[in-house]
Amino acid sequence: LDGAVRPVRGVLPMVLEARQHKIKRFLVPADNAHEAAVVDGIEIIAVQSLRQAVDFLAGQQSIAPSRTDVQALFARRNQYSVDFSEVRGQEHAKRAFEVAAAGGHNILLSGVPGTGKTMMARRLPTILPDLCLEEALETTKIYSTTGLLPEDMPLLVTRPFRTPHHTISDAGLIGGGRIPRPGEVSLAHNGVLFLDEMPEFRKHVLEVMRQPLEDGIVTIARAAASLRFPANFMLVAAMNPCPCGFLGDKVKKCSCTPMQVQRYRNQLSGPLLDRIDMHIEVPPVQVEEISAQKPGESSEKIRERVNKARKLQQQRFASAPLINCNAQMGSRQIESFCPLDQPGKALLNSAIEQLGLSARAYHRIIKIARTIADLAGAERIDVSHVAEAVQYRRQQFDVG
Repeated sequence: LDGAVRPVRGVLPMVLEARQHKIKRFLVPADNAHEAAVVDGIEIIAVQSLRQAVDFLAGQQSIAPSRTDVQALFARRNQYSVDFSEVRGQEHAKRAFEVAAAGGHNILLSGVPGTGKTMMARRLPTILPDLCLEEALETTKIYSTTGLLPEDMPLLVTRPFRTPHHTISDAGLIGGGRIPRPGEVSLAHNGVLFLDEMPEFRKHVLEVMRQPLEDGIVTIARAAASLRFPANFMLVAAMNPCPCGFLGDKVKKCSCTPMQVQRYRNQLSGPLLDRIDMHIEVPPVQVEEISAQKPGESSEKIRERVNKARKLQQQRFASAPLINCNAQMGSRQIESFCPLDQPGKALLNSAIEQLGLSARAYHRIIKIARTIADLAGAERIDVSHVAEAVQYRRQQFDVG
């Protein structure tokens, strides 16, 4: 025992809470100093040992406050090694990703292996809007609490992209344990949760996501207390059309029986699918598209359009601080900001009837139409915006 002060988890939320209570100075272990110093308005004193802390408090030693250059951290972001320009073909799916990014919508991709589902999903962060400081602090608090904050990154300035394995438990996904810890849905807060091969996840594990998808919050009840973890994330999921993967493929024949296909698809319940805004079928890429020399549109160009649409949403929801994007609208905001003209209403009502969709799906289509209108710079939703939005809910899960 030499009196050395060791680093601890959760320093950032402690310092933020201290600032909230008007505390002006905070002593932290030296290894936590850069993390603590991202909070302005409070003096961070880093100490190596208990002796140093006592000497400082007794006025026998002077320690300069720690500093972290937050602007320099933000300047380091957006350095991605992948880009949407690398995706050949799949214009419909790429457009769907643009709409999803612009409105914060959940998206499910279905297609045979090799169509680029995972490739596109992994490029989604390259077109998402930047984290603002408030979002960065929210996200970093979660990683600080769980001990997952990288040593060289005292503030997370890029949106999380979490890819849990299909063997994950329900506690691993939404959080839990004897001493409750945030799960993957909270680690994806303000970012993306990507579930590859979604039907391979255990059904009860998928079902526990329903409430976080609806509310953006995870509540874990214990005898001593009830804890709430933030879980505002974009769900991106990918699946094959059947267990072997080749149902509907023009080259390779499917080897599954109708019962196997139905059992596979039944892993995804109706209520869960209802909470996924966009259902996209990803067809095989044509040979001429693969061999095309011309690259696809860059992430930077797509991101410019996404940012413009998000700025419109920031203005729209300025008086509703808990809403950041169209996907988070409730019925009151839909009524206020998403009026449909008569042709749009008629088209949507007809689509709902023909596709047998629920009231929840009805509202989600309207929210997607609002995002499409934002991307077009249109103040009002017209029938063309509704028509495109309906296209993103047309995929059926019937056994073929």
